[in-house]
Amino acid sequence: MESRQSLPKLISIIVPVLDEAESLGQLAEELRAVAETHRLPIEVIFVDDGSRDDSWEKILRLTAEDVRVNGIRFRRNFGKAAALAAGFDAASGEIVIQMDADLQDDPAEVPALLTKLAAGFDVVNGWKRKRYDRWQRVWSSRLFNWVVSYLTGLKLHDHNCGIKCFRAEVVKQINLYGELHRFIPVIAHARGYRVTEMEVRHRPRRYGHSKYGIHRYMKGFLDVMTVTFLTGFGQRPLHLLGGIGLAAFFLGALGLSYLSICWLMARFGVEGYGPIGQRPLLTYSLGAVVLGFQMIAIGFLAELMIALNIRNEHSYSIAELTRPGGREKERKGMDRSNETECAG
Repeated sequence: MESRQSLPKLISIIVPVLDEAESLGQLAEELRAVAETHRLPIEVIFVDDGSRDDSWEKILRLTAEDVRVNGIRFRRNFGKAAALAAGFDAASGEIVIQMDADLQDDPAEVPALLTKLAAGFDVVNGWKRKRYDRWQRVWSSRLFNWVVSYLTGLKLHDHNCGIKCFRAEVVKQINLYGELHRFIPVIAHARGYRVTEMEVRHRPRRYGHSKYGIHRYMKGFLDVMTVTFLTGFGQRPLHLLGGIGLAAFFLGALGLSYLSICWLMARFGVEGYGPIGQRPLLTYSLGAVVLGFQMIAIGFLAELMIALNIRNEHSYSIAELTRPGGREKERKGMDRSNETECAG
């Protein structure tokens, strides 16, 4: 296999921006200093997600001062996932790094992230071991991270860390929407990419205010359910829906069988058995049978939709393949889920 230690031709740094005018100048200066100190070929893409302050004017000034800086401006606020998706689409680098614009992510971590990625990983997720947030956010974040790790099988301490590093082919394959930007490592892991984490420095907030609240975490837990379903049953929904349907149908059928025996006993005058029409078990059993049929039907419809929409897509992820004359990497942006290696 080819060495991963060589310096990439270009590193794309994606920075979503929402009312961050005060911090953009310092962030750009710190990124410039890191690039010059370590001789890193970088491009910086600021994505203005509908800011209401003068963030875009600041970005325009930065692009005029440094050709390595580029900007994207949304017509309105579409959310961080959309901002990252736009940045990923515009990125030209072999390596893509995302970080927040509020200066709590330290640009000095970039060389260490690249070193960790070069050790044989495809995704490096930041881990803010020591945080400077309020205790409510710290503890809610710990609970959120534990739940995500438990449900998805990817054990990370800080799934929602703002600074992450990827190989370009990873982000080119992931379609972001809603709040799924939190789960890029989870989606990458489900598709067979090698994911790890690295402790990073978390700096106290100097400008602006936190955009996270309890409503974000409520949405986050709902998104966990979405990601768990998509990564586990996205291409086989009948396995989940049909399983629930069969369980409900079996329980309902069991209840109706018992009631049928009771009805027969009552018809033959066996003492202790009476009419079954007023028994709650009859209602529950019929409801379970109907629910079972519905879940199975929905599962079949979901399978039909998957079959119709996946004809031109692949459900695997190629890491390497062989061709006449030797082995070579396959790094194309296709929608796949499992990493495969072909021995030469």
